[in-house]
Amino acid sequence: MPNTPGELTVVQPTTRDRIYLAGFLLGSGLLLYSSRGLLTRSALVTWSLTFAGTTAAAVLGMALYRVQHELRASRHELARKEAEINFALQVQQALFPRQFPADGGLEFAAVCVPARGISGDYYDVLSLPGGRLVFVLADISGKGISAAILMSNLQAVLHTVAEAGLPAGEVCAQINRHLCRVTDAARFATLFYAEWNPGEQSLHYVNAGHLLPIVHGSLRGLRLDQGGPPVGLFLTSQFEVGKVALEQGDTLVLYSDGITEAMTKQGEEFGEARLEAVVGAHSTRPLIEIQQRVLGAVRDWAGPELADDVTLLLVRATALVQEGA
Repeated sequence: MPNTPGELTVVQPTTRDRIYLAGFLLGSGLLLYSSRGLLTRSALVTWSLTFAGTTAAAVLGMALYRVQHELRASRHELARKEAEINFALQVQQALFPRQFPADGGLEFAAVCVPARGISGDYYDVLSLPGGRLVFVLADISGKGISAAILMSNLQAVLHTVAEAGLPAGEVCAQINRHLCRVTDAARFATLFYAEWNPGEQSLHYVNAGHLLPIVHGSLRGLRLDQGGPPVGLFLTSQFEVGKVALEQGDTLVLYSDGITEAMTKQGEEFGEARLEAVVGAHSTRPLIEIQQRVLGAVRDWAGPELADDVTLLLVRATALVQEGA
């Protein structure tokens, strides 16, 4: 099985090397033992023992040199792969928003913690003409570099179609058709896509097979489940658009399954109920504090080593923008 990034390959001597070395050492030992009384009487015996010992030492030295040489080569290859992964991580981090819009009637906090250096999770916030805001969270199937490549592809397509001013359902339909054409059936993405219209003070959303957001405030208990299947599965998928009105203080919690499926050593999942309890206990606090509380609770539950990418996007309605303001 190929090594995962960051895993060091320890090169061992081959079976043939071990047999040759053991044979030489065993033969030398037997010859030395059986001829111990002849060393002072026979130059031939002395020469033979010297030759055998020297040869065994040479074979041992060559075996050790070979192991060291291959180990240095493995370390060089590992360093090269780590450099490539670090570069890919820098590129991926540049795809996430550096800052969030501050005057559109919504505030945001978001974080993505990769499990394997680079992530297949994706979140974004876009400002569109007319004061509209788009926010999205997606979870690409798989992990590592292949998922990260698909994530960057999805990001590029989403920016293009969203900035064209298309309705939310058509945005998701175009993303779906693109992924179906460029990937195989095993590659897909769950996606929650939402567009905020400050004039109407409403949110249009599509839930394409993603985990249901947790909502607090006037929307508490509402299921934001309208949409369709994950994008990239079926070429002809259509996506329904849901609509909700937001009031000041309403909070949405979007997350990837790396949070709810984080497990203890005994295999017990963190679960949606615990996530909702953590958010509920701090729902009136600043979003960045809620974010920190959630990440801390997940790490306390499952330990510092994450088995899956953890992504969290928090959205809160602030002082709502009045139409014509």
